[in-house]
Amino acid sequence: MQGTPGSWDERRDTAEAFRMLPSRLVKTTFDLIVVGGGIVGAATAYQYRQRHPSARIAILEKEARPAAHQTGRNSGVIHSGLYYKPGSLKARTCLSGYAQLLDFCAENAVAHEVCGKIVVATDAQEAERLRGLADRGTENGLQGLRFVDADQAREIEPHIQAYEALWVPQTGIVDYVGMTEKLLERATDGHGSVRLNCRVHGLKRSGSISHVETSEGTYEAPHVVVCAGLQSDRMAAKDGVRNGIRIVPFRGDYYDLTPEAAHKVRHLVYPVPDPEFPFLGVHFTRMVEGGVECGPNAVFSFAREGYSKTAFDAKDSTSALGFGGTWRLFAKHWRYGLGEYERAFSKLKFLTALQKMMPGLQMEDIVPGRAGIRAQALDQAGKLVDDFVIERGEAAVHVINAPSPAATASLAIGEEILRRL
Repeated sequence: MQGTPGSWDERRDTAEAFRMLPSRLVKTTFDLIVVGGGIVGAATAYQYRQRHPSARIAILEKEARPAAHQTGRNSGVIHSGLYYKPGSLKARTCLSGYAQLLDFCAENAVAHEVCGKIVVATDAQEAERLRGLADRGTENGLQGLRFVDADQAREIEPHIQAYEALWVPQTGIVDYVGMTEKLLERATDGHGSVRLNCRVHGLKRSGSISHVETSEGTYEAPHVVVCAGLQSDRMAAKDGVRNGIRIVPFRGDYYDLTPEAAHKVRHLVYPVPDPEFPFLGVHFTRMVEGGVECGPNAVFSFAREGYSKTAFDAKDSTSALGFGGTWRLFAKHWRYGLGEYERAFSKLKFLTALQKMMPGLQMEDIVPGRAGIRAQALDQAGKLVDDFVIERGEAAVHVINAPSPAATASLAIGEEILRRL
């Protein structure tokens, strides 16, 4: 394990330091303004600083701390580029971002480990799909992929039952919150500020300058990048972007293995994705701070930033359910969706899904964990937008769709954004 994750108290102290920055800020004119304090926004600011060492950079974040939503609630996996269509922006940025992430974490003492993962086929049909997955990974530039039989799979993961499996060495775990904080620190050191509790209300362009209207007043810069995650489509609409896609939130619930059961997972354990279904399926993830997480499921959420099973927001619900693409998605995948809802409210159903790969797992081995929300872009036809979407508005460049592996690819996405500036 390289680096150590900061304690909760240390993280809180860091957030408090960020919170104090506004009182020391004098200028509201910058060279670059980034809206959004998640890892993609932080990485973009950092990459800009690497190219322009004396640039004045402001990161505007509506929450009281950075990395409050998707960045701080994902599974902490360093992805390798196994799943993504060759030539896509996801594929191109994932492997580059992977290498840059490892270098950055090593140089800045961010906790991480390249531990590898095993993708488990439980029958002959899945084994056939596994071969296609390996071909895609090889085309994307992955190295060291290796097929293993049932006995070899048990040597890697003694509690997993596999028909066949694929060993993927270029996969790891990382403290994404710690990485985001360090990126922000490096991006603003001496020449900028992270503005917390700063909500953006509007964007407009006047000549060569963009104006960002916020709860603290107006900020100005020739370059503005918006990495708003769960609110990305709304921010893009404020800036004149009309691309016909909508962010529809999906909540993912996790269980944790108990300390007594955590030894049952040594690496990361993933299922073979089913191309008929829109999400990957439950898996086992070692966490960089210790312990093992199981999940997530994927259920429609009635609130973009609501993490409980009963969270509801009228605006978010109206936005999603008033969009034709949502209903077309439901119509196509209603059986899958019902199964996901069953797992959301039934521990037994969740356990049954996990037992497909680990038959010996028992009810007492898992306890309820946290939840996250995936900001998934959906088009009018009801299809999940598969690739990253980055578009220019009148006043800013907008990252509109950046689901997994955006955290892994964040430094490469930052480079892509700067090319578009």
